[in-house]
Amino acid sequence: MDKYQSIKVAAYEANMLLPKYNLVVFTFGNVSVVDRKEGVFAIKPSGVPYEKLSPESMVIVDYEGNTVAGNLRPSSDTLTHALLYKSWEKIGSIVHTHSTYATAWAQALQDIPIFGTTHADHLVTDIPCAPPMNDEMIKGNYEHETGFQIINELKARKLAYEDVEMILVGNHAPFTWGKTADKAVYNSTVLESIAQMAYLTKQINPNAGRLKDALIVKHYERKHGGNSYYGQG
Repeated sequence: MDKYQSIKVAAYEANMLLPKYNLVVFTFGNVSVVDRKEGVFAIKPSGVPYEKLSPESMVIVDYEGNTVAGNLRPSSDTLTHALLYKSWEKIGSIVHTHSTYATAWAQALQDIPIFGTTHADHLVTDIPCAPPMNDEMIKGNYEHETGFQIINELKARKLAYEDVEMILVGNHAPFTWGKTADKAVYNSTVLESIAQMAYLTKQINPNAGRLKDALIVKHYERKHGGNSYYGQG
């Protein structure tokens, strides 16, 4: 049996959720799933329509971005994924989309403010937007530098990647991650929903204020931490 079969299947199934949840059009976006034991990850092939994907079409890549197995060219964002896996040992999957509302906030170079409890159910901070990279970085190894753009912005804000599992890359689009593929896709879907709600909030009331701290703490702690009581488990 192919020793990479499990991550190929996981990556394929996660990629197929992107069009299901209206997070992509055409060939935009990608999901990868890592195998920490083998030191590789499976990722969507570049430019292949979702309806033509299969587990066998997933490309296996190492943390340096080298193709280990597969006959197709990996996603053009592969080096971003590779750097994040290499730098963040506790993540199991990464999602990149150009979903409409999250991308609009990224293009506007704006953090997504924490306006309501839906946002606070998932984060206690605004969703950060990393500033556009400088010209030298753009002219260099662009996708590799995008990984540094993400890592450096979280460091600058003193945010832990385990706590904040989503970011906007300025002038570009969102990235999310998680311990599993399901969680990474969930984060991407939640990000798009929050981005849409925040946009509509600003349209209804341009002066809408940030959610007050007591509600942020209450809603976050209902779902997270030792005293959480949301759900069945």
